[in-house]
Amino acid sequence: MLKIKAADKMVQVMAAWGIDNVYGLPGDSVDTTVEALYRHQDQIKFTQVRHEEVAALAASAHAKLTGRVGVCLSIGGPGAIHLLNGLYDAKMDHAPVVAIVGQVQSQLLNTGFFQEVDTTNLCADVAVYNKLVTSPTTLPKLMDEAIRMAYKYQGVSVLTIPDDIPDHKIADNFQPTAGQFQLQRPQAQISEVDQALRMLQHAQKPLVLLGTGARHAQAAAREFVERYALPFIQTMPAKGIIADDHPNALGQIGKLGTKPAYEAMFNADLLILIGTDYPYAPYLNQHIPAIQIDWDPSKIGHRHNVALSLVADAQSALTLLNARGQVVNGRPFLAACQKNMRIWRSWMHDVQNKPHTGVLPSKMFAQLSKTAPKDVIWSVDVGTATSFGARFIDVQPTQKYTISAWLGTMGCALPGGIAAKSVWPQRLVYAICGDGAFAMVMQDFVTAVKYNLPMVVVVLNNKLLAFIEYEQQSAGQQNYAVDLAEIDFAKFAEACGGVGVNVTTDAEFAQALEKYQHPTKPVLINAAVYDEAPLPGKIVKDEAQGYLHFGFDYFKENFQMPKMPPFQEILRQFL
Repeated sequence: MLKIKAADKMVQVMAAWGIDNVYGLPGDSVDTTVEALYRHQDQIKFTQVRHEEVAALAASAHAKLTGRVGVCLSIGGPGAIHLLNGLYDAKMDHAPVVAIVGQVQSQLLNTGFFQEVDTTNLCADVAVYNKLVTSPTTLPKLMDEAIRMAYKYQGVSVLTIPDDIPDHKIADNFQPTAGQFQLQRPQAQISEVDQALRMLQHAQKPLVLLGTGARHAQAAAREFVERYALPFIQTMPAKGIIADDHPNALGQIGKLGTKPAYEAMFNADLLILIGTDYPYAPYLNQHIPAIQIDWDPSKIGHRHNVALSLVADAQSALTLLNARGQVVNGRPFLAACQKNMRIWRSWMHDVQNKPHTGVLPSKMFAQLSKTAPKDVIWSVDVGTATSFGARFIDVQPTQKYTISAWLGTMGCALPGGIAAKSVWPQRLVYAICGDGAFAMVMQDFVTAVKYNLPMVVVVLNNKLLAFIEYEQQSAGQQNYAVDLAEIDFAKFAEACGGVGVNVTTDAEFAQALEKYQHPTKPVLINAAVYDEAPLPGKIVKDEAQGYLHFGFDYFKENFQMPKMPPFQEILRQFL
């Protein structure tokens, strides 16, 4: 029987599953695996990053954007520890990721050798599949299982591989299961669908909350809200499943959402949850019945008491709902919500035109949204970028949008941009970051340069952890440790071999966007932004009291009033 190195067979298994890129850093405990990737570089690319956290965040974004397994690789010990942040992002956003983690050679295990860390225990919480490979003959099979389990459970698989194991020759007789694998989701039952339609028929003010579980059912979801004249809210990571500027759209809910979404939620008489496990339960109206559609039975009733559950794939359920119900030609509740949204959008127009110095974030994001091509990919960081992206970027179904939704880790936008540009080299990619978030991963801007990934990175540079600044204020706390030392990120971009642009006005920002619509190398726009408050769409009583407490204490300490958001904005979003 033919013999093959275990590492080569493992790489063949990965290629059979359609894996075409691995993000990582080589090193002593993973060298034999990297050597196999070198031998098979015509099948699988290796994207060398400068920090393992970026490798895992890129793999997570790769999975979220494509629906296909993302793969990252690192040495054991410190490298594996660095991976954890990105792996938790994948776990919490239900992204299928495989992590290949090196380990000391088999004969040195459990001896306290240099960089020996028990990575199997380390990754126990983050992983749905977590194995230490102990035999060369099992390596291909375990990789096959790892990929399958990542898909099945939409989570992280970790393979810890002592570096001697991949170098052994094994019988070349393992067949990957990629060709036989099908992810079966439960199908909707007609009896349950008809019951849901009866509830919908009797409701006067039904409201839809749409999550990422409906991402593969874009057309059916749009038909559903149009057929039954339903206002809808999309969760943050679900932006663009239906166009954000659709006539029935109310934006997002929660602190980063809109006032019309908040008011619709607490005036509705039926809530229809589709493919979402939205975590902020206080923003859900708990006093009305709910219909929940989710393929995962563990999510049913997790955040809201459910009157009717459809444990089913969203495409299946929505297709039946659309086929079996009568069209609703008009609904007063929808008309009222649409009127609220027209008022809200007029308010947001006012927000973009208030007096300011520097570049105004709200205007910046509106400009990005207005000029972006129909197939742009948005990779948005955590912080004020998240807030302004939610409110001022109208994502379209032809576009893609990725953030760190559940973990909310700063530094996710640049790795997301690297992944997006690696998969779709012909599409424009915007990676939008705050100065605090970008500084956490900025070394990997050079990765984009090295691999000729001509994305546009926008840095909101206000020398502040601005989201935390306003978080402290809304809690009634004084601002402390939120100021940042200034970095000229444009010079840094130039030093990496990219293009760096400093902009200090709205007009300069608009000019930079126009100039780099078709970048030929990575571009960084370092925008000196105005410190604009990312106010909640609806300011609740506790937040208003917090702002008052902050202002009073600030005055006592400094004998002057603090800089506050415009009173008109606060009043509109509080009353």
